[in-house]
Amino acid sequence: MDIIIDKAGFNKRVKEILFPVYPLLADDILQKSGVKEGICLDIGAGNGYLGLALAEKSALNVRLIDIDSEILQFAEENIKARQLSDRVATLQGNVESLPLPDNYAKLIVSRGSVFFWEDQVQAFNEIYRVLAPGGMTFIGGGFATRELMDEISNKMKDFHPDWPGHLAEKIGPDAPDRFRDVLRKTNIPQTKVEISYNTVNLWIIMKK
Repeated sequence: MDIIIDKAGFNKRVKEILFPVYPLLADDILQKSGVKEGICLDIGAGNGYLGLALAEKSALNVRLIDIDSEILQFAEENIKARQLSDRVATLQGNVESLPLPDNYAKLIVSRGSVFFWEDQVQAFNEIYRVLAPGGMTFIGGGFATRELMDEISNKMKDFHPDWPGHLAEKIGPDAPDRFRDVLRKTNIPQTKVEISYNTVNLWIIMKK
């Protein structure tokens, strides 16, 4: 399902407003996971900024995955602009049926797309299937710091009049329990699942 109507506008807003978030998130993910090499998947990658930041700060080989081939064209432009074609590539695919083998990726990340997955249970099962032993996921959303969140929120109100309500729905205080309910329905051992949450960031961390 195509959820982005104005794709050029989406690309422009991410580039001009959200861009500062990604390097900080990448630092945090690399520090917490300890994964600095191997294969990394950025699912629902859009422009690819999170995956690209991870590639720039590590020796990871990154696959930027999105269901929308048109959005991936922006990601391909960003790969070339950063001269990362040797370690970063795009892949069109649906998170509910990833075109990848079992135990494939050491690190799997996704910022912002989980809220739009039609079948979250199946999507999490697929992510865990392709996660390699010893690997880790960071699935969710966030803004790295309170200062960045406030700055971005002020700018996003011009494009999204109900931005505060949007944030409350996606990463508000009820979000962790909603995801716990989803994760209990998966085939994933619950001892391998952790939800890291504060008012700025929400991450579903799975280990294998």
